Amino acid sequence: MEAHLRHPALLREVMRSMRVPKHQRKAFRLLLNEMVLSGEIVRIKGNRYGLPGKMNLIPGRLQGHPEGYGFVIPDQAGQTDIYVARRNMLDAMHGDHVVARVESFRPQKTGTGAMRREGRIIRVLDRGTTQVIGRFDWSRNRDFGFVAPTDRRNWFDIYISADQTAGAADGDLVVAEIIRYPTPHRNPEGRVERILGKAYDPKVDTQMIMAEFSLPMVFPEQVTAEAQKVPSRVAPEMTRGIRDLRGLKTVTIDGEKARDFDDAVSIERAPGGRLRLWVHIADVSSYVPWGSALDLEARKRGTSVYFPDQVVPMFPEKLSNGICSLNPNEDRLALTAEMLFDAGGNQVEYELYQSVIRSDERMTYTAVGRILEKDDPELLKRYESLVPDFRLMRELADRLRALRMSGGSIDFDLPEPEIILDLQGQPLDIIREERNVAHRIIEEFMLAANRTVAGHMAERDVPSIYRIHEPPDPDRIADLSLFVASFGHVLKPGPSGEKSAGPVRPRVLQALLERVKGNPEERLINHVVLRSMKQARYSTENAGHFGLAADTYTHFTSPIRRYPDLIVHRLVKEILQKKKMAPGRADELAALLPEIARTCSERERIAMEAEREVVDLKKVRFMEDKMGEEFFGFITGVTSFGFFVELESFFVEGLVHITAIPDDYYVFLEKEHSLLGQHHRRRFRIADRVRVRVENVNLQKRQVDFTLAEDFKQKAKGKPVRGKTGRGRRN
Repeated sequence: MEAHLRHPALLREVMRSMRVPKHQRKAFRLLLNEMVLSGEIVRIKGNRYGLPGKMNLIPGRLQGHPEGYGFVIPDQAGQTDIYVARRNMLDAMHGDHVVARVESFRPQKTGTGAMRREGRIIRVLDRGTTQVIGRFDWSRNRDFGFVAPTDRRNWFDIYISADQTAGAADGDLVVAEIIRYPTPHRNPEGRVERILGKAYDPKVDTQMIMAEFSLPMVFPEQVTAEAQKVPSRVAPEMTRGIRDLRGLKTVTIDGEKARDFDDAVSIERAPGGRLRLWVHIADVSSYVPWGSALDLEARKRGTSVYFPDQVVPMFPEKLSNGICSLNPNEDRLALTAEMLFDAGGNQVEYELYQSVIRSDERMTYTAVGRILEKDDPELLKRYESLVPDFRLMRELADRLRALRMSGGSIDFDLPEPEIILDLQGQPLDIIREERNVAHRIIEEFMLAANRTVAGHMAERDVPSIYRIHEPPDPDRIADLSLFVASFGHVLKPGPSGEKSAGPVRPRVLQALLERVKGNPEERLINHVVLRSMKQARYSTENAGHFGLAADTYTHFTSPIRRYPDLIVHRLVKEILQKKKMAPGRADELAALLPEIARTCSERERIAMEAEREVVDLKKVRFMEDKMGEEFFGFITGVTSFGFFVELESFFVEGLVHITAIPDDYYVFLEKEHSLLGQHHRRRFRIADRVRVRVENVNLQKRQVDFTLAEDFKQKAKGKPVRGKTGRGRRN
């Protein structure tokens, strides 16, 4: 069409230009329709077919906003999002695959001169929402009901006729299937499929989010049946022809709650101050062949999803906690990366091979941390034979990290919350998730194995899946530069003072993070730097990893819970067994892997959003009984309608609305990220420490509202207050 058609054409014109034989016309129509559904071709009025790029049309996924507008995320990587106002939504819903037309450009409010694309949706290609989770309520006369979605990005209430309610009562949390999609003048219609329980019961929080994100709750029968046929033990014939490492001292190191163990490690000191490391990764591929029911289900799920109270696994328990898990004192098949490092942490040689191992001990981060950081006498005695190995591991991890940081790798110091729940799902406490030396050891070893495998595949120039992280957009970096300047920091290289030419380099951002360590704004700048960067994703193109300052990187170390890792395992084994990939096989993989990479990236984002939603909901629920209580917190964001505060005691964020600051009229200074009082000149800035009172907790909106915990009448009687914050006075 690009070569032969100069305008949107009728079907017969398209076929004539392509010289399609009569016996292939049916297949051609089917292909054309598939391309319309995928957005590669657009069908416009008059049943004419054209190329989107020629008509200023862009296919993409619609991301809704609770206020009714949305953004179209283009299918083509690298394109900026398109803002769509509510009046230009047509009949699209959140999650739909749509075609949008760009109609105007407006300056972004960033001061950088960047322009925002604005447009309208002209066609829904494919519906992304087939069911909605929400609160069911009857109409006044009980002749129909409606479901108000819990996901506020779905702004339509779903109409439910009286014969489609499945016995739902007022206040029930239900799953409703959409049977008729909206029009510009009518809400969508649906039927109640399942009643989860009473709305906002803590026991159904996770189920609700799983349903919102269409996460599978059970495995299909065919998958379960196939899993039951997988052996429970490694038979002797399965170990023939592979390296026997059962005599090598080996341990797993994971969290206390972990039940599946992807990785185990071994270490020895070598001559000349060198250290030899073995990273053993569970060989899931031996039990999950290409195209099997287990394989296709894992590809569909893409990743395991981890919630505070449960896990949605990628594989059935028979595999994930059984034969594929590197349980202690059990023979297990593995794919091993054996690496030798010199005194400076440089890798001097490596070897990849299939192996059979036997883990000597299931260690926890806490136990290893207490051994290495506190010389716990009880643990030193209990694990006496392993303590020298743990000390070697720390030595090697320190070398690897020092080398990685000198290369510009970016490390974020962002504390993660751990939510403590009771048996009913009610949060009892929110604490900081502890990280110690054992976490850093395993992190460095897994990074080393991933880089080694990525380099192995890249050198052989065979199709593979890489984990890539592209450099940030220049506009984002310009915004970041303005932001950190308000705290007196400058985006510049490290101690060498060399000027950065061209796009920002990782070491520039890492130098900034090092400079703000210990400052009040440290945590905030870490967050803003992270938000300024692009999201890592999977790709068949080896584009490097910006955050790790790595030219080549992949995911290899978690095949139990990440599908791309399983793919990489299969490809590594294929190269090991056949030495060279046949051209026909390479072409087959080149056609298959891009779609797998794209789907896995999407599933990863969905999993992350679902995990975040559950955590946010539990945070709001945790604050329910704290109405009227006062806490200290830091301002994390400033807008024209107020500022957001994250509490010091917990990881809960809430809004102080501008109407809750009655001592003055406040002006929003966008470039300074602050609110400034017109008369008293009082200023509220990002990173300022404030004391707030819990004013309102709304579970439906998953929102906490704060007010400032101070007497404004007393303030008004006194002298004007300038910059009265936890950071001292500020003009």
